[in-house]
Amino acid sequence: MDVENAIAALNNPIRRKILEWLKDRSNFPPALPEHADLEGVCVGYIQEKAGLSQSTVSNYMGLLKKAGFVSAERHGQWTFYRRDEANIQVFLQTVQDELSKP
Repeated sequence: MDVENAIAALNNPIRRKILEWLKDRSNFPPALPEHADLEGVCVGYIQEKAGLSQSTVSNYMGLLKKAGFVSAERHGQWTFYRRDEANIQVFLQTVQDELSKP
């Protein structure tokens, strides 16, 4: 894990909020019927909740994905994001280990 890249991705309150929101799917409107069986949240719902432009949210999600905090799945014209809990735990453990060194 690239800790510097991960910390840079977290160095924005909206990106941290997005990660918080993604922890619970009920923070967003219900999925459309044709997407009901998909995991994650459509980027449009994230954009709406964040109140930011599509390009800004796409950039933010790209940074979170590059850092390993979210995964993306494309379905037609839609991209769905969900937290990558395993990578989040790796990040937390890595930071804890680094900060605990004598």
